[in-house]
Amino acid sequence: MIPEKYKRIIDLDYRGSDTRPKMDRVNRAAQFSPFAALVGYYDILDETNRQTVLKEDFGEDDRADLDRKLTLLIEKEKERPLITVTYFVPDERKEGGKYVTETKNLKRVDTTMRKMIFADRTSLPLDVILSFEEKEDRSE
Repeated sequence: MIPEKYKRIIDLDYRGSDTRPKMDRVNRAAQFSPFAALVGYYDILDETNRQTVLKEDFGEDDRADLDRKLTLLIEKEKERPLITVTYFVPDERKEGGKYVTETKNLKRVDTTMRKMIFADRTSLPLDVILSFEEKEDRSE
């Protein structure tokens, strides 16, 4: 049932606009596509849901054990031993961080600057190291 006021125009041909060009289908469809009313909202949700861990506190025994292992490692540093080291990386945006484990060849331990320097020219402060162990070098 068509209202009375539209009956006279319902069957007329559409001739388009005299002043505006016809819009292509892509641009016409774009004006009806959904938009993000809250820009960045989903990024904030993702950041809130991202998990971090807190850095473990060392006891005196743990620190002493790590120092003993470090002393033994310093004696072998001329051999450039392959070690697997686990260390803490603080998160840039929120409290906590994550633990990372890497296997690298040790170049030397700088006791003055308190850091391990590796053959690939990276370094780690001794304060962030949770544990390390020497591996057999299978590269030879």
